[in-house]
Amino acid sequence: MAPTGIAILGAGIFAKEAHLPAIAALGSDIASLNAVYSRSIGSASQLAKDAQETLKLTEAPSVYHDGDESANLDVLLARSDIQAVVVVLPITLQPAIVLKALAAGKHVLSEKPVAPDVSKGLALIMEYTESYKAKALIWRIAENWEVEPGYHAAAKIISSGKIGKLTSFNVRAVGHVPKDSKWYKTPWRTVPDYQGGFLLDGGVHTIAALRVMLPSPMVSLSGYASLNMEHLPPHDTLNTTVRSADGSHGIVEMSFGAPVPSRAQEAKNGISITGTEGWLWIENTKSEAGVQVIRITTKRVVRNEKGEDVGEEQDVVEERSCGVEKELRSFFAAVGGNDDGFGTPSGALKDVAWIQAALTSNGNPVDLANLVQQ
Repeated sequence: MAPTGIAILGAGIFAKEAHLPAIAALGSDIASLNAVYSRSIGSASQLAKDAQETLKLTEAPSVYHDGDESANLDVLLARSDIQAVVVVLPITLQPAIVLKALAAGKHVLSEKPVAPDVSKGLALIMEYTESYKAKALIWRIAENWEVEPGYHAAAKIISSGKIGKLTSFNVRAVGHVPKDSKWYKTPWRTVPDYQGGFLLDGGVHTIAALRVMLPSPMVSLSGYASLNMEHLPPHDTLNTTVRSADGSHGIVEMSFGAPVPSRAQEAKNGISITGTEGWLWIENTKSEAGVQVIRITTKRVVRNEKGEDVGEEQDVVEERSCGVEKELRSFFAAVGGNDDGFGTPSGALKDVAWIQAALTSNGNPVDLANLVQQ
């Protein structure tokens, strides 16, 4: 089968540092990067040069931008050698571009979140379902934590009963984002015109990981949100209590407003999941070889032949972090007719709903299922 001809729409940090290496890892027999687009010619041209180097292309992909009507996005989408697009644009711009690409008959993989808020996400999903899904066009959300092998390994440990019946979970996801951070200096993040700021942009990752690992969906949330660092509006911190449908419950601390790096580095970021027979500790870290991994440490009770508790045992599993590569491979497989069910817009909408609920709860319980059905 010939490779899928693709274009990358957006030329920011993540397109360069994550998507290009992932496409290279897949190989030219799966995808052929034929074009890149950005609003400015400078950023589009730079991404094309980076793509030529990373993908070892004989020629750079064609460059499209908003400054020339003969080389704008509409012209790119009219190309017959481009079957799919990867959308890596600012959050508020993505919905319109997703619909434009679908209307042009292209399959779409758009970066998380699915939309800036629940109402816009519901409207976008409805339009896709009514106008494009029946035409066999694939639209997926690029939520790389949803497909990370480490989180799926943790989910298998839990579902196997190794730690017994799940009772509770605890999440600490704290980051320090100074004004000189490359992520903060991205213009659209500096003055966010969407709810939650970094909490929406980055927080959906953590919620997607929980969605994969927990055996029962989260159904109710109560929490508070605040702004602690003035340069990170409208909110940078949230603390919540959460209940799942099976009765298990948890605490989620999420912040991008740590005042100093040590608050993020030394306060043990990670996810603990506890059952009646043991618990898991899941963390993003580096292996002894310096490779970025998700490490799952399982500790469970040991019983003697009489069933008496005589101590505990430990197992450690590490999975290389490769979510962007996984989501791209999965997307191209779906384009080819082999859909594994990951990256659904409805699944990604649950992550947005969770963040939205945490931002607006103000201590009152929010029904998460009802929120995505509005």
